Amino acid sequence: MSSMSGPLPEAVTAPPAQRPRRRRTASRAVTRTEELRLQIADDIVRGRIPPGTALEEMEVAKRYGVSRTPVREVIRDLAASGLVETRPHRSALVAKPSLDRLRGMFDVMAELEALCAGLCAVHMTKAERGQLEAIHAELADLTRRGDEANYTFLNDRFHTFLYGGAHNAYLAEITLATRARLQPFRRAQFRNLGRLALSYAEHDTVVQAILRGDKAEAASAMRSHILTVEVAYERYAEGV
Repeated sequence: MSSMSGPLPEAVTAPPAQRPRRRRTASRAVTRTEELRLQIADDIVRGRIPPGTALEEMEVAKRYGVSRTPVREVIRDLAASGLVETRPHRSALVAKPSLDRLRGMFDVMAELEALCAGLCAVHMTKAERGQLEAIHAELADLTRRGDEANYTFLNDRFHTFLYGGAHNAYLAEITLATRARLQPFRRAQFRNLGRLALSYAEHDTVVQAILRGDKAEAASAMRSHILTVEVAYERYAEGV
């Protein structure tokens, strides 16, 4: 069993030069706990913290420069994603989710987001369609500049906006919860060469179908997009 005594990544806060710039469309409040969860998840997915590593709360808190309270919450969240295995009265262990489990989660995510996109084509207001076009245009700009960090932030905003645009609060709730479990894997896929441009092109098919009011095509395009994300993640994981 590994321990956390070896070299680990720096504290969760990135140096100012690497921190993504907040744009008006993409801006949102990122809590310290969420930031910590993303950083630890990223370090696990990248293999910086290998499977079998014991996550001692005090040591994790010290390494990332936080208190124990957010560490405890983050470990619970990562367990839901299959990245951490919790054990009663013992330290949690870094785990590696099975391919079958991941594929099952992506299959569910694809259907949920397809439903959201299809309902957007029917229910989005004129103002919401304008906002969707604005987010999509900004993603195009980030794609042209190869800005992976800001694209990743705005990509989350794009998908969340579609959940709201479906105008079904319960659907939005369960879709967000499912995405939270898959988020570490969805983020990792952007490290594949050329993935930003492909992601934007897939988004464009979804957006155009929504703007046309084509429910079936919007759902089909979104389903295909999410399943492509799964393949992109698996390709990334093979190289880690």
